Parts: sequence; structure tokens; C-alpha cells
Amino acid sequence: MRLIPAITAILVTVFLFVLVVERDTLRSFASGGKTAPTDGATVSADVAETPVDEVTEQRVRVVAIRSATKTIDSAVVLRGETEANRSVEVRAETGGLVISEPLRRGSHVERGQELCRLEPGTRTAILAEARARLAEAVARGPSTQAAVAEAEARLEEAMINDNAARKLMEGGFASSTRVASAAAAVRAAEAGVQSARSGLESTQAGIESAEAIMAAAERDIERLDIKAPFAGLLESDTAELGSLVQSGNLCATVIQLNPIRIVGFVPETDVNRVNVGALAGAMLTTGEQVTGQVTFVSRSADPLTRTFRVEVAVPNDDLRIRDGQTAEIYIASDGAEAHLIPQSALTLNDEGTLGVRLVGEGDIVDFVAVELLRDVPEGIWVEGPPEEANIIIIGQEYVEKGVAVAPFYEEPA
Repeated sequence: MRLIPAITAILVTVFLFVLVVERDTLRSFASGGKTAPTDGATVSADVAETPVDEVTEQRVRVVAIRSATKTIDSAVVLRGETEANRSVEVRAETGGLVISEPLRRGSHVERGQELCRLEPGTRTAILAEARARLAEAVARGPSTQAAVAEAEARLEEAMINDNAARKLMEGGFASSTRVASAAAAVRAAEAGVQSARSGLESTQAGIESAEAIMAAAERDIERLDIKAPFAGLLESDTAELGSLVQSGNLCATVIQLNPIRIVGFVPETDVNRVNVGALAGAMLTTGEQVTGQVTFVSRSADPLTRTFRVEVAVPNDDLRIRDGQTAEIYIASDGAEAHLIPQSALTLNDEGTLGVRLVGEGDIVDFVAVELLRDVPEGIWVEGPPEEANIIIIGQEYVEKGVAVAPFYEEPA
């Protein structure tokens, strides 16, 4: 039973001996007994050619493409969301009971349309009283003006009498008592003028006060009708009939969705590529694509994220776009020179830098860092390689900078 393993071991040993030691004899036997040439010149030629063949076989074979830059419209890509062009909470400016029927959410309202009406209460009586006080103050105006004119006439008369008394006293025809009496009459007339003028000013103040009270009453009555500040949609029901509304309480929420804004935040590295008026597009989560224009680029960065707010206005005539939808925003910027390469051609160097490997002069590998500009179905557009470059697309992971390769160039599709 132990002979079979021993025989097997002997046969294997003999086979290995023939394969390793008698390799030339085995090759001669396999080729039909033909012997290798022994001519000295032929042997010398084979020896001379052997190093070149070995060098060629040692080079790593890679596949590359001859690529040239093309001008593309580079776009700034942001993540954002839709936002109503206008949104306001319409609140009451005065208090009272609601006496109007409520409007339901989703209803379309026009600018100036009544949303809530409040009960007037005693406001009409207050307005009537203010009007009566105004009429009374206005009626006192002519009498106070006449009183001023009368007081000024008395002052003029007193001054004439005083002047006459002084001249008579100088001629010895009047006593000092008469002169003193005339002077006192002048002072009394002056006081009367001041009093009449004060009465006129008081009357004018009364008129202005009555006008202010009447204007306040009228304004308070106007506030009973709460109206829509702009055309839009009701986001909430208006205040219910019979409910008590105080000053500052909510009547309704109105939003405007046409045009609608798409808001995103651009990093500080790309903010200079975004300009007001630039064309922009967006893809919603529903798959719908829309276009518009950049209407606002913030001048102040968010203190936490160091990003800048960007707003894009998009027409929304049929109101199909809702407030708060997620969107991917594409903002057009100046064109860039870039190469279109397969995504699989990207690689990392020892420092972890993203780039591509090139076939340089003498078929020596070089590494160039790249910047991704756009992802398309045919590949990716990258910026970084020179205007014309031989980019390795297969085998770049098996070579490094400075290594000689045997490239095979693939024709671009």
C-alpha cells in the first residue's frame, strides 16, 4: 500500500528535473528534434536584441486619450428651496367683534379685498361728537377775531387820549391826575388786546383739537375693515364670524407665489461668480425644470456657514410651484476651458489630491490636480490639465509620476 506514494514522488522528482535542468533538451524534443542554431552571428544578434525587448516588456501598458480643452458654460450649483415672493400676517389694528363671513384657506384674494370686518360699536357716536366739537370751535372763530379787532381799537383810542392829556398838561390845561388816568387806560387796552389774541389762539387750538379727534375717529372706523395688502392666496382661514379680535390679533395670512423665489446659499469661494441678472435654472424634487434670473446676492455672509444668500425669481403663472419645495439651482457664470474625461479616469496621489495622470514627453507619467466643473452623461468636465494633454483613462492606478509606460491611445467617441 505504501509503494504508490513512493512511485508518485519519484515520478514528480524526475519530471521536475527534466523540466528545470534538461529544459533545452525538452524543448528540442517538443519541436521535433530540431536543434537551436549555433551560428555565432545569429547568437550575437539575439543577445543584442534581448535587453530592448526586456525593457519594452517591463513597461506598464496603459490606455490614454488625446484630449483638448473646450469652452463650456460653467455653472454654480446650489441646493435650495422655493419661497413665497411675499408673505404677510394681516393683523387687526383695533378691537371688536367680527361681523363678516370667513374666507377659507386657498382662496384667491385681490389687493384691497376685505378679509375681516369688525363691529363699529360706539365709534360712530365718537365721530359724531368730534364733528360737533369741530363745528362749535369753528363757530367761535369769527367772535374771537372780532374781539381782537375791538381790543386793538380801544388800545388805539387810549393811546390818543394819553397823548392829548400829556400835551394839555404841558400847556397847563390838564392836571397830572388826568395824565395818569389816560396812561392807565392805555395799559388796560393793551391787556385787552393780549386777552383777545389769547382767545383767538384758544379758538384755533380748539379747532385743531376737534379736527384731530375727528380724524382719529375716522381712522379707527377705517380700521374696522381689514383688507388684503396685495393679491395672493390665503394660507389660513380668516377670523371666524362672531369671534372677538383685539388689536394685534391675526385676521389671515396672505402669500404671493407669482413670481416665486428660489433661495440658495453660495459658498464664499464661488460668490464672485454669481451676479444679479444672471440666467439661472432649477430642478425641483418633482423633476420639473424651471428657469429665471438672479434678483439678489447678499453682501453679508451668514456668520455660522460663511455662505451668501442668493435669490432667483421664477415665473409661476399657474401656481404649480409651492412654497417650501426643495430645488437644485444652476446659475450661469463665465465660460471655462475644460477637458471631458470618463469619471473613472480620476485618481488620487500620495497626498490625497484629486487629479489625473498624463502621458508626458518620453512616455513618462505625470500627475495634474483637477477641479470638477460639471457632471454630464458622457463623463465629467474638469479644469487643470494643459490645453492639450494625453490623459490616462485605464491603468492610472498602477503607475505613478515619473514611471515610463507603454501607452495605447484610444480614439475619442
